[in-house]
Amino acid sequence: MDWNLIVWTVVTLLVAGYFYVKNKFKYWEKMGVPYVKPEFPFGILKEIGKTKHSSEVYTSAYKELKGKDVLGGIYYFTEPVAMITNLDLVKKILVKDFNYFQDSGAYLNEKDDPLSCQMFALSGPRWRSLRNKLSPTFTSGKMKMMHNTMVTVAVELQNYLEALADQKKTIEIRDIIARFTTDVIGNCAFGIECNSLKDPETEFRQIGRKVFESSYFGFLRNFFVMMFQDLSRMIKIKINRPEVTEFFMRVLKETTEYREKNNVKRNDFLSLLLQIKNTGKLEGDDTDLGKITFEELVAQTFLFFAAGFEGPSGAMTFSLYELARHQDIQDRARGEINKILVKYNGEYSYEACEEMKYLDQIINETLRMYPSLDSLFRQCVKDYQVPDSQHVIEKGTIVHVPIHSIQHDPEFYPNPENFDPDRFTEDNIRNRHHFAWLPFGEGPRNCIGKRFGLLQTKIGLAHMISKYRFRVCSKTSIPCILDPQSIVIAPKGGIWLAIEKV
Repeated sequence: MDWNLIVWTVVTLLVAGYFYVKNKFKYWEKMGVPYVKPEFPFGILKEIGKTKHSSEVYTSAYKELKGKDVLGGIYYFTEPVAMITNLDLVKKILVKDFNYFQDSGAYLNEKDDPLSCQMFALSGPRWRSLRNKLSPTFTSGKMKMMHNTMVTVAVELQNYLEALADQKKTIEIRDIIARFTTDVIGNCAFGIECNSLKDPETEFRQIGRKVFESSYFGFLRNFFVMMFQDLSRMIKIKINRPEVTEFFMRVLKETTEYREKNNVKRNDFLSLLLQIKNTGKLEGDDTDLGKITFEELVAQTFLFFAAGFEGPSGAMTFSLYELARHQDIQDRARGEINKILVKYNGEYSYEACEEMKYLDQIINETLRMYPSLDSLFRQCVKDYQVPDSQHVIEKGTIVHVPIHSIQHDPEFYPNPENFDPDRFTEDNIRNRHHFAWLPFGEGPRNCIGKRFGLLQTKIGLAHMISKYRFRVCSKTSIPCILDPQSIVIAPKGGIWLAIEKV
């Protein structure tokens, strides 16, 4: 064995790799775009998932870049990413010039990871076709159809809290709410009673935990597959755990076969998807939407489960956290809810919920401070000349819109760390840049389940606030510390609150 040859080969490869990376890290400098100095080999990712939550790292980059230009440069590993710091450019990217940025840049591996084939990850004509097919399942009419199911589960939550309130116990509210949202989504998506409130170790709840479990290396993997998608597919990297995939494939196969064999019809999301799968149409509507495959049905149901479980869970948890810290706001909300309930004879009807405007403001302010996802990503599909600028965003470049950073910018929200629902009065909304609030995204790729998520959040909060008072306690972390290893914005160690009957 020629050891000299081996040594020289290794040295040559290391030197070549060094100069390759050094050249890659000069991309934004060559483009004349201000950038955050990258660290080898992670770019700006070194601390994410390890010592800091991603939102903290992005906000640091946002503050460094904002005001220098309409966009700035950051690096994920060696790959350049355009961070958008100007709201007018955000509007152009998400709406006006959407045809340049119609792809999300998400990782898709249909063969090895079938659950990744959900609408969020699809691109081009496939995304547009599926979006058109699913949009009719999220109309206000369809939400009314699921409203009673949500209320039924919310009453179970209300009853579950009664014993805890009687004992004036200190509770970890995040887990309780996650069990509530699991039961809601199980009923509304699958037509299955999960009973997570009664048994926190049901299979649905266990799977829900696994969907969002993460780690430092999990973070690095997620960024790696986004930036190096062809290589990731070649080496068969999966985002979803095998047991999660097996669970959804099995449950959907058993449920759909039973329904089709016994002609079962329910007011849930799966029933609507089955109509599209089998006929290409929704009952009572002659519009030909085109059929979907069983695999597409499973992937979309998984997306609905994941988003409908985690998004409302986080919004409700952080709302209660802030209401516990601000008793005057909690009292005002409770007063509005109970006044409206008197008008509707104590019924949480769809119309009653629609009238709870101050509760809307509370939820909107919570989503400003704690959006479920801290960022939006788009991929440039053809070279884009940035308006009123010399810059070109090249085809294939990932574009990063830092939602959390924008929503904590004092230019748009004075004293951004203060919880103030009056930021969302009609006048204040009208006087603020429309793209300063983006928890559901904007434009053609906005969150298709926005109505569902907001309705579920509102019903859950109204049932809890109307009967119970939440207070901070010795175990409440103030300020709230975010879990660095969470892929969504979540509190480290949960949220501990005291509860008592009103």
